[in-house]
Amino acid sequence: MRQEDDPVVIRTNMPVLVTGASGFIGSHVVRELLSRGYSVKAMIRDSSLSEIFQENDRLEIVQANLFDIDSLKLAIQNCDDVIHCAASLYIGAKDVKKEVVDPSVIGTKNLCEVMGNVRRIVHTSSVAAIRSSTFENGKVFTKRDWCEDADELNNPYGFAKAEAEKEIRKWASERDVRLVTIHPSIVFGPILHRRHTEGSMAYLKHFCGKIPFVLDIHVNFVDVRDVAVAHVNALERGEDKGRYIIHKKGLWMNEIGQILNLNLKGKFATKRLPRFLAYVLAFFHPKLSIKRLKGNLERYVSYDVEDSFEVLDLPNYDFERTIVDSINSIRA
Repeated sequence: MRQEDDPVVIRTNMPVLVTGASGFIGSHVVRELLSRGYSVKAMIRDSSLSEIFQENDRLEIVQANLFDIDSLKLAIQNCDDVIHCAASLYIGAKDVKKEVVDPSVIGTKNLCEVMGNVRRIVHTSSVAAIRSSTFENGKVFTKRDWCEDADELNNPYGFAKAEAEKEIRKWASERDVRLVTIHPSIVFGPILHRRHTEGSMAYLKHFCGKIPFVLDIHVNFVDVRDVAVAHVNALERGEDKGRYIIHKKGLWMNEIGQILNLNLKGKFATKRLPRFLAYVLAFFHPKLSIKRLKGNLERYVSYDVEDSFEVLDLPNYDFERTIVDSINSIRA
């Protein structure tokens, strides 16, 4: 396996377009590409987020929107390769169709419309496109599974990720184009901007506050640095039209607190909140609901990554390092 400090330099004449470049995964993908000598077009919606990136002669920041075809046409000019990271998270969404489903599904359709000359695509999917909405406790999912029982009301995030992936797969199957989809579990790791403390990192941000308890929730996670390498390597490695689950470890929230107490100064929450008190909390917490808790409290699943780490030649970060690096990054 490739070690973190091994020199890997790959250069192409044409820039790689990275959509969602200001996001947690996207910004790490941009950094990984630049570190290898690629030229990059970093596509962002908000020009103020260009501060995430350090100046680099091989980096061009382009402002575009997945709902604006003309801006997409300009962004994709002269690009043979696309790494499509842009998507919206479910956490905190009030209008799930507008904020979660449409950016993934309609956004992917619009991107497909302008990718006529693209030859290689890496699409950021998720284990949410694999895990069914209802499942037996302890079930292990594989890349052959699909989230088929979701809709905009029941598991809108799983619905959005599955439908977007189906859309881009249908489009790619009708053309001579290479497509690989990457399916991370919840993504942790060092943040590159304050906005990255939201979304998946909110699970760990909890430990930087003063709340003395944790919910009895199981979290499947992977290091963002492994995910970024997976995206870049998938341009050339892996099976065309392949699906690759990138997942490292599943831990209960109190186990994460225990790891932090062993590795960092401070007192981190490990006390599990009883189920009935968790439901009471859901009435007052803006990002919790009874429905979400019923599907997650005291329940867990896992994922069989098979040979994903070997095929995509990933660094394979130690899970304790991922957690510690995440908290140190949030604190900083």
